[in-house]
Amino acid sequence: MVSIHSLSYFVLLFVVFSCESPKKVTGDKHPNIVYILADDMGIGDVQAFNPDSKIPTPYLDQLASEGMRFTDAHTSSAVCTPTRYSILTGRYNWRSTLKNGVLWSDSAPLIETERSTVPAVLRTKGYHTAFIGKWHLGWDWGHDADGNIDFTMPVTHNPNDLGFDYAYGHVASLDIPPYVYVENGQVTAMPIDSTQSEDRYGWWRKGITAPDFIHEDVTPNFFRKSIAYVEERSKEEKPFFLYLALPSPHAPILPSPEWQGKSGLTPYGDFVMMLDDYVGQLMAAIKEAGIEENTLVVFVSDNGVAPAAKIDELIAKGHYPSGIYRGHKADIYEGGHRVPFIAKWPKVIKAGSASAQTICTTDLMATCAEIVGYQLEDDEGEDSYNLLPLFSGEKLGRPYREATVHHSDKGAFAIRQGKWKLAMTAGSGGWSFPTPEDVEKIDTLPPLQLFDLSNDPREENNLQAKYPEKVSELKALLTRYIQDGRSTPGAPQDNDGEKIWEQLWWMRL
Repeated sequence: MVSIHSLSYFVLLFVVFSCESPKKVTGDKHPNIVYILADDMGIGDVQAFNPDSKIPTPYLDQLASEGMRFTDAHTSSAVCTPTRYSILTGRYNWRSTLKNGVLWSDSAPLIETERSTVPAVLRTKGYHTAFIGKWHLGWDWGHDADGNIDFTMPVTHNPNDLGFDYAYGHVASLDIPPYVYVENGQVTAMPIDSTQSEDRYGWWRKGITAPDFIHEDVTPNFFRKSIAYVEERSKEEKPFFLYLALPSPHAPILPSPEWQGKSGLTPYGDFVMMLDDYVGQLMAAIKEAGIEENTLVVFVSDNGVAPAAKIDELIAKGHYPSGIYRGHKADIYEGGHRVPFIAKWPKVIKAGSASAQTICTTDLMATCAEIVGYQLEDDEGEDSYNLLPLFSGEKLGRPYREATVHHSDKGAFAIRQGKWKLAMTAGSGGWSFPTPEDVEKIDTLPPLQLFDLSNDPREENNLQAKYPEKVSELKALLTRYIQDGRSTPGAPQDNDGEKIWEQLWWMRL
């Protein structure tokens, strides 16, 4: 049994807004925007979201106390690549050609250069835009006559071609070679050796490695680069957008020596503490640069905690990285995609506020467009909703989103509307029990799962047989979202690739 006081979590189900008048977006100067994306961090890892967390996160807690905490925030997918696609495009990931899983190191780019992105939109309004971190959306390496990557050749179809003025990072996760940095389309140092780690926590696959690519220093390096970028750009009149996509606390789990053993749990706990401290350093840099008041900072994870964190060992020590929620990374259950989401913008957001509205990581596009006065076309941000009314504390009197679609590693769908969640799969659709393979063996589970999250946040009671009308209603809404190519008002759009693919089994009947 999860040792979390139920009262603490039921409080999170209500919107907490000030009784004061909502703050308004005023003035001519657009805000700087800093978007920090953690990798494989669970909602239960941050004490601001889980008071019973055993991992101290003082700087993330401070960020929450100075901004707004979203207690019902979701990534569009329960794994890495798809979530990153949706953040930058405002479009559900399954509308792309990638219908399940993630990209690899030499995969073709997922975002077409013709598709509108958040940085491209912001550049039209005078922003300087930067990407620092883990890309994991594919780019085009140069290849020699034998088909091997030629690291002397320019990298094309890279973040610079998708709206970023400056780009520095690596191609995928820190356990996927090649291990090189690419800066503005050029490899920063020629790989001359191969490295591999078989450490239980800090393992990575064998692969060619550049001399300036030190696995243990990648996360610190990205923060150093980000702090330097903030210090430099704060001196300019032009506003900036920084997309800091961290490779941590995803495996390899590599806390620096000064953090090892600090959590009293496992290396994963130490790694989360290290990340938290670096977030504090970045926030301090923003404050010291004198731009805190009109800088929007968003912190979110790309999906739930991963099994590589050794979840059972954490639980044995009293720490529940998914909080009260079922499942973890890759799953259609809440633990796969319900994530910590914090927004701070002193000029607009009331400190210490919270929202229980359901939001999604697709919402960055429409939010940024509204902030800068950009009118989205019908083929831009098809699944993106503007967060500004929530930031400013408006009393909406209605749900913020009509509904939200979730997606698992194996490509299974779920749709959430209000308290109801309908999963179009018999199991997790991911890596926790029952996996798709388990479902085939059991062969007695209903093909659908309907949960009332207001009374059953742990998703223990499947109500699909009791409420067939609700099942039909949600299934019809999900089908419409898929067929229309969008979930927001506007002209219908086309999805990429097949029109009806394997995971849309109910549309084949």
